[in-house]
Amino acid sequence: MSASAPWQQRIYEQAAAAVDAGRLGHGLLFCGPEKLGKREVAERLAQRLLCTDRRPDGEPCGQCRSCRLFANRTQSDPPELRPDGSLAHPFGRTGHPDVLFVGYEWNEKARPPRLRTELVIEQIRAVSEEMALTPQFGGAKIAIIDPAEAINHAAGNALLKTLEEPVPGRYLWLVSSQPARLSATIRSRCQRLEFRLPPRDEALAWLASQGHSVKVAEEALEAARGHPGLAHEWLNSGGLTLRRTVGDDLGRLARGDANATDIAQSWIGDDQVTLRLSHAADIALMEASRLTDPVRTRSLAAWFDKANRVRDLLRTTVRADLAVAELLMGWRAAFAAPAKGGRRE
Repeated sequence: MSASAPWQQRIYEQAAAAVDAGRLGHGLLFCGPEKLGKREVAERLAQRLLCTDRRPDGEPCGQCRSCRLFANRTQSDPPELRPDGSLAHPFGRTGHPDVLFVGYEWNEKARPPRLRTELVIEQIRAVSEEMALTPQFGGAKIAIIDPAEAINHAAGNALLKTLEEPVPGRYLWLVSSQPARLSATIRSRCQRLEFRLPPRDEALAWLASQGHSVKVAEEALEAARGHPGLAHEWLNSGGLTLRRTVGDDLGRLARGDANATDIAQSWIGDDQVTLRLSHAADIALMEASRLTDPVRTRSLAAWFDKANRVRDLLRTTVRADLAVAELLMGWRAAFAAPAKGGRRE
């Protein structure tokens, strides 16, 4: 996502003003829904802080050695694994010596090696040690932790210690789409920069600026419940087409024109099953909002919860075909008999 999206620009200008006034806190929490560009704003702000020859308007020059090093990324996200099994970039380093990116790392002890599902204490201790060193460019030293909600309990305690002992010119920035999963104590130690969904007209204008036609932009934005970043991703990746297919499948099931087992087999036939279940859960929520019958509304709400649980179950060893087929049978059951005490609109 471009850092020039209007909702990003508002947050960036707010934070930049704090930088210029010397009011930027040691800890920042960039929070809000996924795919609104929180990480991009954090990186842009980091470059502004690290630039050694800022322009008259305060923006980074893009030409000084600090800016060139910042742009010279040496890390993939997630980090690459070398053929010998070692990490290509084990400490989230970029080309700049005074900025660190901390995210999911490979568990080299696992066989086969795989990405961890949480941020562990060793990572946070390494950050603390690095942040205690003198900045090589004599200015700021910045660590960006993303996704911060993945910090486990032990790592959270280590992070809290660092947050409670601020050092001038050192910044710990947390990027999170689920800030409630962070401890209240960590949240209380951070200034909050909150990203919110923009107004519909602004979101549509931005989608149009990304090359999407008004008609499909409106359809995608409605499906994404007003989330322009998600709509943009769906339009670029075929996600909107997949959503239409999921909706068609659920419609055929509700009418009794399709078999749950057959649809389950088609849903698990590629690597898109998680996204299909996400679309299905959201379609259930939208369907429930159109109903006047409280019994059927509760039934769809329960199905929504189950769809999300099945999506989590698929990360385990459960048989995907059986789990998805059972879920789809539940959708068929929710529409099998006429609702009593209400009508569907």
